[in-house]
Amino acid sequence: MTRRTWRVLVAAVVTLAAAGAAIVVRDDDREIPPAAAGLAATTTVRRQTLAESVTVDGKLGYGDPIPMKSAASGTVTWLPKPHSTVRLGGTVVHADNRPVVLLTGVLPMYRPLSPGVEGPDVRQFERNLRALGYTGFTVDDEYSDATARAVRRWQKKLELPTTGTVDTSWVIVAAGPVRIAELKVRVGDPAAGPILTYTGEGSVVTVDAEADAAGWAKPGAKVSVGLPTGKKAAGTVTHVGAEATAKEGKDPTVPVTIKLGDPKAAGGLRAAPVEVTYTGEQRKNVLTVPVPALLALAEGGYGLQVVEGGVVRYLAVKVGMFADGRAEVSGAGLTEGMTVGMPS
Repeated sequence: MTRRTWRVLVAAVVTLAAAGAAIVVRDDDREIPPAAAGLAATTTVRRQTLAESVTVDGKLGYGDPIPMKSAASGTVTWLPKPHSTVRLGGTVVHADNRPVVLLTGVLPMYRPLSPGVEGPDVRQFERNLRALGYTGFTVDDEYSDATARAVRRWQKKLELPTTGTVDTSWVIVAAGPVRIAELKVRVGDPAAGPILTYTGEGSVVTVDAEADAAGWAKPGAKVSVGLPTGKKAAGTVTHVGAEATAKEGKDPTVPVTIKLGDPKAAGGLRAAPVEVTYTGEQRKNVLTVPVPALLALAEGGYGLQVVEGGVVRYLAVKVGMFADGRAEVSGAGLTEGMTVGMPS
């Protein structure tokens, strides 16, 4: 549940508290000693940026599972264990006792790679091959004979036919290391088609942000994550869903994924409810006072008790945004550094 109504609640509390504590009739020409005005303390009008903090509920976990498909022919003869992690060069399935291995990148294996083929998918593959420790070729957009020789060495190690050609029958590409979420096949099933679902290997926080209030959720946005342990961890928005969905009786939401700055911040927690706090509306370079400095004026609106030269006068002000216990104020005669009262 979001807390988007907090400003309304704060404003209502301020109104009631001020009205109950002190309702004054303003008389700008009347000078009142501070003691007679009931001042417990004074403060100063400050110029600053006022920013609201909005807290929404989130969930610590691994994010939504992603399906993985295999193009290998034959029969499934081995599968990884659920919740295990497969990294670059690791095996995601055996088909007819031959491994189908994981590579990382943004482009899928959409065509066979062999000498003479050129393109960004070649460069991506060669980066993977270099990361696996194979050398003797140049990482570029051209699949050369030297690349094919390195591939044959790799295929020999994997006990695959040493063709020097890479195709979708024994390679699957994902964005990074994967954590196996759920197996979709069993040993003995056909190897081609959906075989499992996976997530990233690290914990993430997901939030269903209300679609009409998701302006804060942009990749790179910084947030604070409140953990069940009472600790707070820094987080960064990494992904925002492009499609809003609505459950029955609920407002439409978009999924937001947040990565923790310190992967160890969650400790041993792998799944838990969390609170995500982000910076909402901001008011830059405005005059502010502590909320308790506001007085409800009998004629309506709010005012401040201005202390000058040992006497007090009342100054009507317009109240704007509330945040962090302070209120935005403006009005004729109000200046930065002005001393105002804190009514008892």
